Amino acid sequence: MSQVLQSFIGGQWIGQQGAQNLRSALNGQTLYQTHAEAIDFGDAVHYARTVGLPNLLKLDFQERAQRLKALAKYLGEHKEQLYAISTHTGATRADSWVDIEGGAGTLFAYSGMGSNELPSGNLIHEGPAFPLGKKGGFAGTHILVPRGGIAVHINAFNFPIWGLLEKFAPSFLAGMPCIGKPASSTSYLTEAMVRLVEQSGILPAGALQLVIGSTGDLLDRLNGQDVVTFTGSADTAAMLRVHPNVVKHSIPFNAEADSLNCAILAPDVSPDDEEFDLFVKEVSREMTVKAGQKCTAIRRAIVPRQHLDAVAEKLKARLAKVVVGDPSVEGVKMGALASHAQQADVAERVALLRQSAELVFGGGANFNPVGQGVEGGAFYQPTLLLCPKPLHTDSVHDVEAFGPVSTLMPYDGIDEALQLAARGQGSLVGTLVTKDPQIAARIIPVAAAKHQLGALTQQGHALGHVGLLRMRGQGAHLDAFDR
Repeated sequence: MSQVLQSFIGGQWIGQQGAQNLRSALNGQTLYQTHAEAIDFGDAVHYARTVGLPNLLKLDFQERAQRLKALAKYLGEHKEQLYAISTHTGATRADSWVDIEGGAGTLFAYSGMGSNELPSGNLIHEGPAFPLGKKGGFAGTHILVPRGGIAVHINAFNFPIWGLLEKFAPSFLAGMPCIGKPASSTSYLTEAMVRLVEQSGILPAGALQLVIGSTGDLLDRLNGQDVVTFTGSADTAAMLRVHPNVVKHSIPFNAEADSLNCAILAPDVSPDDEEFDLFVKEVSREMTVKAGQKCTAIRRAIVPRQHLDAVAEKLKARLAKVVVGDPSVEGVKMGALASHAQQADVAERVALLRQSAELVFGGGANFNPVGQGVEGGAFYQPTLLLCPKPLHTDSVHDVEAFGPVSTLMPYDGIDEALQLAARGQGSLVGTLVTKDPQIAARIIPVAAAKHQLGALTQQGHALGHVGLLRMRGQGAHLDAFDR
């Protein structure tokens, strides 16, 4: 019998009647249901403003940082409960580690920043005072204080724990009560985590509320002191960004949406080089970790035309060794997609990509995953495509199949490689593999500027970025953190 999930609103768990069925990604069985009862978002917002906000502001930065640390420890002590539930999202143990322990690690990280960098009290002096008059009688200083509003965090399906905690932690540290809304397909894992949070008693009342299902008229009830964040599809982000109340009150809105990240193999790297294998390994890893369901996964592998066949053969050989199936079976390296809806979405997008790209490896859901009773699971085979004319094709630069899918793209010369990278229209991250620091110095500034849109959308930064530059001997490997 399936379990009805509940929302945590106004300090109470609500929901008794089942609505939408949520199926296990491993076997297709219905395990959970969202609740049918409508949420009174007026009460939710009122509770956040009148209970959550005052309770948070009774604490200072240092005290809130200590609460985050205590919560991180508590979740770490109860993590196995979350791992058991996480298997139904199709995740392997390693995939779940990123989500569960990565989420707790985010709490630790923000706790450390708060403890080490923020003062007691709820006011930060941003730099020294500076004179505004010739005689010194007029001076000014910048200060930072809590906004006095609430934070609404609308999250994606791929990281149901980390996705909420990475947004909650800085909001809580800044003194903002949060209302979190996970994607329904994996909301059962978020609900389990929030139950642990509530059970711990560490957070003050009103600091965190949970919405299972639709956000209803929640955004209509916000004002200019509040903030909204969104992680998910570009289409949904565009719709929320122009929500009448968001526009009317100029409510800060941050979105992390589709991102066709690229990896560039520089022309100085040959198939006999260690860096060549590093590139192949990285593309394969990004295709299969979390079944490719990461915002930083490599969607476009840009390689010198003369090495295209060698890259394709090595990638095929590596992907052929990836065992797909039930993560509880020994030897399985990749699990299922998070839901059957996601499986269908990836299949549809791959079909669009194949109008201008040929199949190199894989092909979709028509294969036999390893394990018993997994025939009804949301599995999808790692799929490698090749677009022979990427400069003359739009779909491979516009359509993101959010799964274990990547497309090879040949180039002739560095300028062409940079043109292809730019067609991603501002991805989150980029990867460059080269042996030559001079090539790195040429490519990185141009590639960084083309990643500006991703940085602007996420953080409001004025500068582009392409991640973390790591040097390997005389080589340079440009990479980014998992997301």
